[in-house]
Amino acid sequence: MIKADCHLHSNHSGDSSTPMEEMVKQGIALGLDTLCFTEHNDFDFPVTESDPEGKFTLNPDSYLYELISLREKYANQITLLFGIELGLQPSCVMQNAVLAKSYDFDFIIGSSHLVNGEDPYYPAYYENRTEEEAYRYYFQSELENIKKFQNFDVYGHLDYVVRYGPNGDRAYTYDKYKDVIDPVLMALIEKEKGLEINTGGMKRGMREFHPVSAILRRYRELGGEIITIGSDAHAPEDMASHFDTAAEVLKSCGFSYYTVFEKRVPQFRKL
Repeated sequence: MIKADCHLHSNHSGDSSTPMEEMVKQGIALGLDTLCFTEHNDFDFPVTESDPEGKFTLNPDSYLYELISLREKYANQITLLFGIELGLQPSCVMQNAVLAKSYDFDFIIGSSHLVNGEDPYYPAYYENRTEEEAYRYYFQSELENIKKFQNFDVYGHLDYVVRYGPNGDRAYTYDKYKDVIDPVLMALIEKEKGLEINTGGMKRGMREFHPVSAILRRYRELGGEIITIGSDAHAPEDMASHFDTAAEVLKSCGFSYYTVFEKRVPQFRKL
């Protein structure tokens, strides 16, 4: 039912080595009609041995050149869209604003990979914090990001932090954090921004997608309507993973449509 994968990374992202054309060929083989590449750009990403300086700084010109070439080559088989995943932090609001306006993106995902320069991927983020404090700090930072920067279309993997907590999602529920999550959802709706359902967490042992179904249901109850679906694949074998389940989850949460952005305009497709 879902024919568009709207969160994909190729070797233009610092954490993928997959040639873009391999992703395109896999999308065609899977019967998808639309792919939106959303290559990473995270300004002010902390430098470590595994994350050298510039790892998550995108070269948009090189990326766009290849995308246009493949768009022409496979024009009769699949639609290829030009997206980006911006890492949001207060420290790089102006840099993100300039980048977002400098290219004619079809789609912009705003994501929180860092919390004020700290990376939840590493255990150091959880030192001197309980798991609950770490999760709350993450959600509070998302609200701050939304207040400071609005040139994006959906917020990506809203509860991404639970992938890496000491206990993962085992003690995590929407109800436990709704006092900090609801303001995030209301801010998104107020600013006419959507949510992404990100299926990538399932391969990392998560019980549900990002965000969990209770958050999706609450977003719908509050009046939210814009939902994109992405696998967050960095390799062909992960593309469109669990999309059938995602469709059923969305229906159970009150959605009749999912969304694909083209030229920053939402197009609603029936589930």
